[in-house]
Amino acid sequence: MENFTPASAAIGGALIGLAAVLLMLTTGRIAGVSGILSGGIFGASDDRTWRLAFVLGLVAAPIAYQAVSNAQPLFEMDTPLPLIIAGGLIVGFGTRMGSGCTSGHGVCGISRLSPRSISATLIFMLIGMITVSLVRPLLIG
Repeated sequence: MENFTPASAAIGGALIGLAAVLLMLTTGRIAGVSGILSGGIFGASDDRTWRLAFVLGLVAAPIAYQAVSNAQPLFEMDTPLPLIIAGGLIVGFGTRMGSGCTSGHGVCGISRLSPRSISATLIFMLIGMITVSLVRPLLIG
């Protein structure tokens, strides 16, 4: 298995869970990134500050980690940029259709035992696996 890092994965998962719990305790909101981003852009002005700070933290945290640790991420992407953009747009469309994204349904919804979130997450994962199975052979040749 390549890049198997259970310790860092467990720490990262615990931090995501902690962030979700803290957001729920302090604001009563679910840590669904698509809803937070959408509300930060299109929501009420009195609700934008924490939403934009949350999204900024998602972007700033890895940059800060890299600056402190001096680690260079191993990142290689051989997929053409137009396909990445198309994939991002499809995911964005899917989050609107599914009334949330994998972070909202998968992390927060499943932990609250929401049947809707459990169903949505299973469907997200199933469709993702089917899509990769169908599209990847076409891209690799």
